[in-house]
Amino acid sequence: MSIFNSMQINASGLTLERFKLDTISTNIANVNTTRTEDGEGPYIKQTVEFEENFQRANSQLANSPTVKSAGVRITGIDADEENFRMAYEPNHPDADEDGYVAYPNVDMADEMVDMMTAIRSYDANVTAINSSKDMLKRALEIGRQ
Repeated sequence: MSIFNSMQINASGLTLERFKLDTISTNIANVNTTRTEDGEGPYIKQTVEFEENFQRANSQLANSPTVKSAGVRITGIDADEENFRMAYEPNHPDADEDGYVAYPNVDMADEMVDMMTAIRSYDANVTAINSSKDMLKRALEIGRQ
């Protein structure tokens, strides 16, 4: 594993956390959306799905194929279509025949916790990339002498 691999892994983490933040901000922006653009009910909370990204490589020591981590990759967005919040508002234009309005299943407290976690993970990846850059810079300085 080279130092460039560590930077690639951290860069994939940055991409993932940015995508998570985009998804969280969309959830927060639609916390009170009772009708989507297509008119099919309330906004549906979205979460990012991801997994570790493996790459095959040939081991120079054992002369056999190995699998190594190359960071993470986004596999999709999961839509949670359950647990809509129902509120009795008979005068609301989106109320059903019983006077209830379905609100999105977005919980602001959960979204804020997820946002803080994503920001901290993003910061950790930035710190790791900066450490890798500093190590490369020092290695180049040693090579100059």
